[in-house]
Amino acid sequence: QVQLVESGGGLVQPGGSLTLSCAASGFTFSSATMNWYRQAPGKEREFVATISTAGSTNYAGSIKGRVTISRDNAKNTVSLQMNSLKPEDTAVYLCNTRRLIGLKLADYWGQGTQVTVSS
Repeated sequence: QVQLVESGGGLVQPGGSLTLSCAASGFTFSSATMNWYRQAPGKEREFVATISTAGSTNYAGSIKGRVTISRDNAKNTVSLQMNSLKPEDTAVYLCNTRRLIGLKLADYWGQGTQVTVSS
């Protein structure tokens, strides 16, 4: 059973930094592309960052240059380091992976971790 458990969220002042982690289990982590999304109150869920099995990364334009996604295949974890945080970065941050189940692609999500950027 796929499980994704995020941690590391909290309250941070504008300009501050935070590192989120996602612990994965129930699948072969090293063979999975891992993603971070976020959802702010009243807004749609939006893509933040992705890291491939080979370690290639891609970021949303709105946050590029301020975040770094990384993975540790030995620990089955994916992290999101966020710097120069802004109030508009306030959201629930969710870890995601997609698995092929038969002929269908299924999304798996963690429960999310709250990031609040406020003075």
